[in-house]
Amino acid sequence: MARQKTYKEEEVIDKAMNLFWRHGYETTSMAMLEKEMGINKFSIYASFGSKDGVFLESIKLYKTKLNVILDKLKNSSEGVAAIKQYFHDFLAFSKDTKCGKGCLISNTANEFGPDADPVLQVQMTKFTMEVRQLFADILGQDLRKDAATIDEQADYLIVSMFGLSSASRMFNPSQIGHYIDNIFKSI
Repeated sequence: MARQKTYKEEEVIDKAMNLFWRHGYETTSMAMLEKEMGINKFSIYASFGSKDGVFLESIKLYKTKLNVILDKLKNSSEGVAAIKQYFHDFLAFSKDTKCGKGCLISNTANEFGPDADPVLQVQMTKFTMEVRQLFADILGQDLRKDAATIDEQADYLIVSMFGLSSASRMFNPSQIGHYIDNIFKSI
């Protein structure tokens, strides 16, 4: 007779996601996962296959949680001001203590670079391009902007978002707010 799970997968993945978010993939050991998730490695392997499986599920959950603030951006009619608010909302979402944890997607991209697992690379690229396209769609609401300007500004915003994510791990919210103000002076 098979043992019944005594845990909810979404709850343990949420714990794993936060562990990966704080420490990165490579630094996070199976022992750390066992302790944080509150389940043994046999349960981890039975439910998720491997550390990679836990990580992929963590990335999926991260994107689901981030979609809450992305939906707020999609549903806004405030144009560029809504994108600026998204930057603030995102940094509040990623706040850990007095400094942020950055973005799990950009942290992962920085950790793995071009050597990332192809499945993970596709997920990260797809998600980044979806956010970039959302920025472009909102920028395109300003009829004074031509297509080239919209593309340049969308690229600038997505790269700025990655930079702010990293900076949020080192600088306080006041400094980050100042950086956001500077980013939007040129949009």
